[in-house]
Amino acid sequence: MKARILVVDDDPAIRESMRMTLEYEGYECLLAPTAQDGMSAIERETPDLVFLDIKMPGMDGLEALSRIRGQHEALPVIIISGHGTVATAVEATKLGAFTFIEKPFESERVMLEARNALAQSRLRDENRSLRRAEELRHQLVGQSAALKQAMEAVRRAAPTNATVLLIGESGVGKELIARAIHRNSLRSRERFVQVNCAAIPEELIESELFGHEKGSFTGATEKQIGKFEQADRGSIFLDEVGDMSQKTQAKVLRVLQEGEVERLGSARTIKVDVRVVAATNKDLEAEIERGNFREDLYFRLSVIPIRVPPLRERPEDVPLLVQHFSDLFSRENNRRPACFAPDAIELLQRARWKGNIRELRNTVERLLIMAPGDTIDTDDVRAAVRLDAHVPGPDNEREKPGTLREFKEVAERTFLVEKLRENGWNISKTAEVIGTPRSNLYKKLEQYNIKQETDG
Repeated sequence: MKARILVVDDDPAIRESMRMTLEYEGYECLLAPTAQDGMSAIERETPDLVFLDIKMPGMDGLEALSRIRGQHEALPVIIISGHGTVATAVEATKLGAFTFIEKPFESERVMLEARNALAQSRLRDENRSLRRAEELRHQLVGQSAALKQAMEAVRRAAPTNATVLLIGESGVGKELIARAIHRNSLRSRERFVQVNCAAIPEELIESELFGHEKGSFTGATEKQIGKFEQADRGSIFLDEVGDMSQKTQAKVLRVLQEGEVERLGSARTIKVDVRVVAATNKDLEAEIERGNFREDLYFRLSVIPIRVPPLRERPEDVPLLVQHFSDLFSRENNRRPACFAPDAIELLQRARWKGNIRELRNTVERLLIMAPGDTIDTDDVRAAVRLDAHVPGPDNEREKPGTLREFKEVAERTFLVEKLRENGWNISKTAEVIGTPRSNLYKKLEQYNIKQETDG
């Protein structure tokens, strides 16, 4: 598709000369004799680039440039003038001109600047599109009270530098919350660096987080900059922080306390300014009691604790999430969006979703690929979720457990409900009777969705 270039100049000879040059190079050329006509042409024709003269009757080029920048920020403008001065060029640049060229000018100069301006504009558009796609992928979707409560905590925490600890089951969207915190912080223009502490082998995690010098250990053939250094002035997201070893925990604590890191194999300390957001699906208080997690690090990380609710606590968000994932999949795969029947959506809302939103997303994608028709119905849903999430039948009784793990979970839930009833739903007394920390009992109540209102 030809790029469309607008030339705004009161000299008809200049306009004609530039038209011939631009059209010869394969561009579509639009002409305007005044700034007012040029502004109208921009609104009507949406050009990709504007050549704008400064000295014209009525509105001059600098005033027109200022208006164009205010209304069409992404439109590149090249200022042309036969009375060019350094001051004029500086003023045009301050107002947002791509560049400034003086008359008389060579056609080669015109074409060079046009190509450069259009190339930069294309890169900016591509970058904007990629950023929009990235934001869509990491968008938090839902209107439930449980999610709104978490997002209100994000809204308050994000503008500060306080360390945040996200607590929630696997797949609830802790990474999305962490990105929302970074996106709404004063560090949003800097890097967001993510580290999954559970996915990195123990012998490599220190090197990943803090970096290493060449030759500091076997296999260290090159110097490596650690994640904390990479995140300097930005944010670092430590996912599954409960899986770090005691040695690594001590070094992370030093970063939080002193704001400095030390690469493996180096005695030199490096100052870093990093905002830390950590996440865990473990009960860190119980891990502290077992001696697996440092209490001082826990207090440093949990300055602002935010609980991310599991999907079973926000079933009203399932229809919105299904639509969101369906739209995303269709856009990324250039497919026509499928339609979910209302009773299919209802069935999805009643599913258990042990894997939470991640599991729902995978299921929606599987349905979109495997469903034979354009409309996804209850039969499609039952086939897709039968092995993943046991859906209650019409009598509201759960299907019998099909695996040993499911049997154990059913038995554990039944045991806990029984003991809670025996002790009048007193959490502390029940925890003492069954020999588990109170924090662990709370975790089990959340895991199995045990409530006095429904199980009492």
